[in-house]
Amino acid sequence: MPLTDPYPLNTVVVSAYMADVGTAGSCYVASPCRGQLVLAQSCLQAAITTADCTWSLEVNNVAVTGTATIAFTSAAAGDVDSVIPTGAIYVNPGDTIEFKSAGESSGTAPAIFSAVIRVG
Repeated sequence: MPLTDPYPLNTVVVSAYMADVGTAGSCYVASPCRGQLVLAQSCLQAAITTADCTWSLEVNNVAVTGTATIAFTSAAAGDVDSVIPTGAIYVNPGDTIEFKSAGESSGTAPAIFSAVIRVG
């Protein structure tokens, strides 16, 4: 079965864990390599309630254009939301990648965030 949107072999994925996206806060991961940040995703570990939750991304305390919205209607563990950064966002080894939740929702809902870096 062919992949619908295969990534090149020169990609690295780094991940960070947030204990509750329903509370405003951040989680962090260090870039292990030099490359272009091409995609960021969240994966809920439990449902959120009351309101949608938005999250964004920063590299070394500089905002990356684009936000994702985790919809609370029919939210469930395993829901994935994505951001494709606009413009060329480059990282170097040791740069801090920060995932920031605005915390608008309710219910304790952990999430795992991932960033895809195209090495080069």
